[in-house]
Amino acid sequence: MAHASLGKPSLCPYIAPMPPDMPSTATPMPPLWTTLRRFLPYLWPKDAPSMRRRVVAAVLLMLLGKVIGFAMPFAYKAGVDRMAPGMEAGVAIAVALIVAYAGARFGNSLFENLRNVAFESVGQEATRNLAEHVFRHLHRLSLRFHLDRKTGGVTKVIERGTKSIDVMLYFMLFNIAPTVLELTAVCVYFFFKFGPGMVVGTLAMVALYIWFTRAVTEWRNALRREMVDMDTNAVSHAVDSLLNFETVKYFNAEQREGDRYGAAIKNYAAAALKSENSLAWLNIGQALITNLMMAGAMAYTVWGWSKGQFSVGDVVLINTMLSMLFRPLDMLGMVYRTIRQGLIDMEAMFRLVDTRAEIVDADNAPALVVEGGEVRFEDVRFGYDAERPILKGVTFTLPAGQTFAIVGPSGAGKSTIARLLFRFYDVTDGCITIDGQDIRAVQQDSLRASIGIVPQDMVLFNDTIGYNIAYGRADATQEDVELAARGAAIDGFIASQPKGYDARVGERGLKLSGGEKQRVAIARTLVKNPPILVLDEATSALDSRTEAAIQDVLSSIAKRRSTIIIAHRLSTVVDADRIIVLEDGQIAEQGRHADLLSKNGLYAAMWARQAQERVEEVLAGDGALEAR
Repeated sequence: MAHASLGKPSLCPYIAPMPPDMPSTATPMPPLWTTLRRFLPYLWPKDAPSMRRRVVAAVLLMLLGKVIGFAMPFAYKAGVDRMAPGMEAGVAIAVALIVAYAGARFGNSLFENLRNVAFESVGQEATRNLAEHVFRHLHRLSLRFHLDRKTGGVTKVIERGTKSIDVMLYFMLFNIAPTVLELTAVCVYFFFKFGPGMVVGTLAMVALYIWFTRAVTEWRNALRREMVDMDTNAVSHAVDSLLNFETVKYFNAEQREGDRYGAAIKNYAAAALKSENSLAWLNIGQALITNLMMAGAMAYTVWGWSKGQFSVGDVVLINTMLSMLFRPLDMLGMVYRTIRQGLIDMEAMFRLVDTRAEIVDADNAPALVVEGGEVRFEDVRFGYDAERPILKGVTFTLPAGQTFAIVGPSGAGKSTIARLLFRFYDVTDGCITIDGQDIRAVQQDSLRASIGIVPQDMVLFNDTIGYNIAYGRADATQEDVELAARGAAIDGFIASQPKGYDARVGERGLKLSGGEKQRVAIARTLVKNPPILVLDEATSALDSRTEAAIQDVLSSIAKRRSTIIIAHRLSTVVDADRIIVLEDGQIAEQGRHADLLSKNGLYAAMWARQAQERVEEVLAGDGALEAR
């Protein structure tokens, strides 16, 4: 690792692995085989013997149902033969055979439904496990990944992909496999009863049916892929627009957003229309092939009956057998389409699963041990893009228990320092240590558990106030929540709510004012009770009165903690133990407030400019009062 100070021993010897957030570059496998390989752990879970027993039971019930179903045509044939002229004495037997035929039909239906009951929990469990795996994986990916994706599009991909697994498992186990078994049994019987010609004709028509279904479905898949892309685009736009509801209102853009969404829906409707119309052509072709097969087989049997080779029961037998075969063959077309469509839907989801995390723990990484909370940035260099560096060799040490402020113009890299400290990104060069431990060499969970933050834009969960405060620590009790609320001076506001801590805050906390949201954020951090605290422009969006009140709360919670204050308003950092002035990704000045003013440099110029702005605001306010 290169450093600016060549010739000196490296203070940052650790090099963390940094795989990018990108799909795996492993050798691609055929989509169907890849899907099957990924299904197996969900279909046959190692740690769930009860699920395995259900799979075995479902397969046995499926086989038993097929055996009973295959007996139906023979019972039907025997009953019809008993009704031939000269067989009047066998009426009772004929009736018994017909009853047996009806019983076999019922048995077939019974075992099919029992099979479904046995397998349902397996499919649901597989779907649940896959959805949970994808969701956890998304939270392991870096901030860079999520900033580059639309949330609505990602959630739609997960929804479609996880819904596909249950359907694909069911069809592969209980449609494709039984159809192959049934076709084999029919061909074996046809060979011995009607000769090889019937077998060849049957296999040829089945092969033609499968070829036609596959060819037309591939054409339809291209249409469906276009439809899915249009659907994802429409949903992504809708979610993005609704999340920015206030911005839409601010700029009177309701009509504009409606037009954009309408255009997206129109494109989706056109693609969906082409996809659905193509289904009609597929159904017509399939019906033509299956009915030609039925007509040929039945004509051959009738011809054999006219020659005395076959009985009337044989005509009924072959009709029943072919009807049994046609039903799964008709389903086979739908199954093939469903599986192919499922593969399309799951392709995008598996790309998410294959995306490797950029920020990963080192092998056997220990937990971070915070004794005092000293934070050190050593020659830290970083850029979100290689062509645009943000930090250009930042070095400073925050002693345990002290308060450092980081100020500077917009774009100087102030908030980037907080993101690097939380290890949302890894530094390009240099290192960050806490009590001498490189943060890349320790577990991320332990690192983030040791740091609390009150950000500028606090987004709350659409839940209760109590839930949002307790979110700071998983095992927080109600007493902890109430104590934190008092510490953040929001307990009075909560007490004034009809539902108290059970009052809901709305989407992203929009039912609360800016000051109330910030106090909830402070209370959440108090519940966490971290040794290191980051205040990232926590009061910049508030009015002066609210800012002053919250500033007092922040000052109290910063005591006895190593605190980094990232601020735009210099009046909020005058009491800091040290102020660091960033400019263009480098430390331009540092020192206490009075020292920096005496230097008459960048900090002093910023202070003078903000002081002038405050004077202008006061004069503007006085002028407004006089005008009244």
